[in-house]
Amino acid sequence: MEDRLQRRVQRYGWNKAAAFYDSFWSEQLRPAQDLMLALAALQPGERALDIACGTGLVTFRAADAVGPNGLIAASDISEDMVASVAAAAAARGLAGDFRRMDAETLEHPDAAFDAVLCGLGLMYVAEPLNALREMRRVLRPGGRAAAAVWGARRNCGWAEIFPIVESRTASDVCPMFFALGTGSAMAAAFRAAGFAGVREERISVPIVFPNADAAIGAAFIGGPVALAHSRFDEPTRDSAYAEYLASIETYRTGEAYHVPGEFVAVVGRA
Repeated sequence: MEDRLQRRVQRYGWNKAAAFYDSFWSEQLRPAQDLMLALAALQPGERALDIACGTGLVTFRAADAVGPNGLIAASDISEDMVASVAAAAAARGLAGDFRRMDAETLEHPDAAFDAVLCGLGLMYVAEPLNALREMRRVLRPGGRAAAAVWGARRNCGWAEIFPIVESRTASDVCPMFFALGTGSAMAAAFRAAGFAGVREERISVPIVFPNADAAIGAAFIGGPVALAHSRFDEPTRDSAYAEYLASIETYRTGEAYHVPGEFVAVVGRA
């Protein structure tokens, strides 16, 4: 997919998903966020940037870690996601720098941060290496970047969502979604971007949805195919839902689905 189109698809797709993201994904993504934040090892008083921040699931945990003497900034390609973070920050009385921004062209000066985080966002970036180079640019010397992505396709039991949706649309939804999670691709990308002391960890965890509605909502409404899904008519939606539930049927116990998932997290120093 041409890069400019990919960025536009991600921007408007995540605008569609913004209102639903927390309700469908806040608990399911916590293991990946736990791993990434442990690798980042944020300290009180540090300046931290969360890119592809979504609704702030990582942002606010990072803000707690750096404390009142630190600084938190967050950005996302979706203005609706940024608005959600800014509103939640205001409700918490948290001051910060929250702006819509492309991860490949960060609007921050060189060496502005002690740590940069990207929790489950690099899969959607048109050119991830550009984003990693930007992460390194805005880090002070010795600062660290940490990122998490979904793992290999074969280890993510929900992965059929992409061909199911793509068979009903005119273009690929996320053509390179699993690329960084395969093998040591993300660690290699960190090194190619100029990071030193690169370390990678991989975990396998069940992604639990309490019922079929939650599994469908997470897959179609609160995630990366939300824009394509919004254009489906009712028969198309019904057929897509049925095909997706069939693809995860083997993971159902009673009403709940315990779908295999894998995450990869990497940390490196500038």
